[in-house]
Amino acid sequence: MSFVNPVNKSICLEQVCESNYQKLLKLIPDLMAFKATAIGRAPHHSTLHLEVIERTPYTLTVELSHSFNKSLAPAVKIRVYLDAQLAEVLSDHARAGVTQVFKDPGLSREIMNYKWRLNYFLQKWLDHCLKKDYLFSANAEAA
Repeated sequence: MSFVNPVNKSICLEQVCESNYQKLLKLIPDLMAFKATAIGRAPHHSTLHLEVIERTPYTLTVELSHSFNKSLAPAVKIRVYLDAQLAEVLSDHARAGVTQVFKDPGLSREIMNYKWRLNYFLQKWLDHCLKKDYLFSANAEAA
């Protein structure tokens, strides 16, 4: 995937997070109904796993991952802001969260670039998953 580098990253990041929220709800229409875990299945494609990590009145933190040969990747941790209708990546399987990587809040350009890469990746991955027509159902047991 080529590297996209918009001029005004802060506005574009907000738009990507808005888009990711809409795509996530389109991929998992019953997202708010799942209490702990859910499985997404599509014919002839690897299974998607959803785990609800935290639920508050205004946010939902989930982890979404594909299952490849008993390995879960990319294991993207997403915070869904219900009131603002945004979905922001907190970390993924290969990259730690912003607060672990950047201890100096003065590195705003580097922080913005890091967040941009995480959320742009989610946008492209959600597009890919939406094309596969996944259907999610509650996961009664870890399969």
